[in-house]
Amino acid sequence: MKKIFTAVSAIAAVAALTFSFSAQAADGKLALVVSTLNNPFFVSMKEGAEKKAAELGYELVVLDSNNDPAKELSNIEDLVIKKVAAILINPANSDAVGNAIKIANRAGIPVLTLDRGAVRGEVVSHIASDNVAGGKMAGDYIAGKLGKGAKIIQLEGIAGTSAAKERGEGFMQAVTANSFELLATQPADFDRAKGLNVMENLLTAHPDVAAVFAQNDEMALGALRAIKAAGKNVLIIGFDGTDEGITAVKAGDMGATVGQQPALIGALGVQAAVDTLNGKKVAAYVPVPLQVIN
Repeated sequence: MKKIFTAVSAIAAVAALTFSFSAQAADGKLALVVSTLNNPFFVSMKEGAEKKAAELGYELVVLDSNNDPAKELSNIEDLVIKKVAAILINPANSDAVGNAIKIANRAGIPVLTLDRGAVRGEVVSHIASDNVAGGKMAGDYIAGKLGKGAKIIQLEGIAGTSAAKERGEGFMQAVTANSFELLATQPADFDRAKGLNVMENLLTAHPDVAAVFAQNDEMALGALRAIKAAGKNVLIIGFDGTDEGITAVKAGDMGATVGQQPALIGALGVQAAVDTLNGKKVAAYVPVPLQVIN
């Protein structure tokens, strides 16, 4: 009888533990760590994540890393202390973020990456556009407008981010395929002001440039200011499909932007996190469609 009572007690304890974990997961907070909120693209991503979290009955804690890997690490440490149920992260740097992810891994908190991937650390799922394909789409658009052999410039994003690496990789495929003359490829850190300054210098060095591919719309809009100020006619291609980028395309100031869906990336990330907490298997990579907006 004593053995039977002990076995029943053990089963009850396991059931109670399982119920406790499920309740904790259901009542827990999700967290979103964003590389920067000083960029309309990531603001849209945040809004999409917040909307989906509210739909699913979760509270979403949002932290801004200000493009600083040290701040990003601190954000993750704070979230681990707060015992959030899952962490969605848009890395400031795909290499450096590994240390932060490993902290969450040790705490048993599932991590999902949005838009930018991570080189190290255990990640449940990566939700992003196919940046390589997008970079090639931009190059192919230039070829369709200017033909092979065009003189072009590329403005790169933040070094060390998967988005910058992959967009550059895809674009260079198009450069090779279309025999473009790449006059310069220089970082402007996904920043509008830097896009303006870098483009001003490049226009001085390469006044015969025919087209510019900027790895995001913010840099494209900065480059647009420099090109307008110089009184030149240069085809500009951006990336992200932000509201301002699309407005510039419709106005004829930019040739095109490779449109992402940042709100959908955020929403799909939250859905994948909740599915993970509910014991469902999620894909290691969730692709989000791209399109050239012109």
